[in-house]
Amino acid sequence: MEWTEVISEAVSYIEEHIMEDVTMYDIASHVHVSPFYFHKGFSILCGYTVMEYIRNRRLALAAQELLANDSTVMELAMKYGYDSPDSFTKAFTRFHGNSPSVVRKDKTMIKDFAPLKLTISLKGGYTMDYRIAKKEAFTVLGVSKEFSYKDAKQDIPLFWEKYFASGNRRDICGMYGINIDPQMGNDSFSYLIADIYNPATDIPNGLEVKMIPAFTWAVFPCKGALSKSMQAVNIKIFSEWLPSQRDYELAAGYCVEMYDDPGKYPDGTEDENYYAELWIPVKKKN
Repeated sequence: MEWTEVISEAVSYIEEHIMEDVTMYDIASHVHVSPFYFHKGFSILCGYTVMEYIRNRRLALAAQELLANDSTVMELAMKYGYDSPDSFTKAFTRFHGNSPSVVRKDKTMIKDFAPLKLTISLKGGYTMDYRIAKKEAFTVLGVSKEFSYKDAKQDIPLFWEKYFASGNRRDICGMYGINIDPQMGNDSFSYLIADIYNPATDIPNGLEVKMIPAFTWAVFPCKGALSKSMQAVNIKIFSEWLPSQRDYELAAGYCVEMYDDPGKYPDGTEDENYYAELWIPVKKKN
């Protein structure tokens, strides 16, 4: 399936099972895409992680039901997947701006959150720099941590901040950020902050050596302030480049972020000329 079909089918599946204990793994399995790429593609194209989308849909439906009948907060909490009335009330209040009791009593405004719908618009004619490069296996030294797909978007930047705040840049400069999920069928993946491994040096405590297999990679340059450029390229990869590809498709559960030395730029990673790359493993379509 193309990505537009994947998202459309995923949303239909979510809506059919919105009241069930559905997971991202269930949805990815249904659309025959690895959780690794489904999570990335869904959040980039839709603006929400899968679980954020499900949570928002349930809270919108819960508010509609709160105003339509006499269901108790306990009943609504259990129905919409919360462990207790307390946790439901907190989530409801964050989303709608008022507690369930206030909404029911005062008929205050509630937020709607409509199901995503696939629309067709005229796009194309864009330019996007990339190259296809065969790279031999290479070995990196880095610090690794396991992340769940549903929390990775906010947790990985914190991982970088915490690592460098600890003064460990003397061991790892952070040339690479590497996503690894070889089976492409898990609810979580490993992420490494890494440099090229020099076998002549000792391995500091807390670091590990990891071999990145040989692949054919689609390499995308990210030019400009890193906070904007890499996200923009990610969006283009999933919304424009992949859907338009006749020859290549995603090949494996790896994604490499390559960062130039920030010290070479007056404003570091936020410099207007800063350079980074995204590497996506690809293979020829059958």
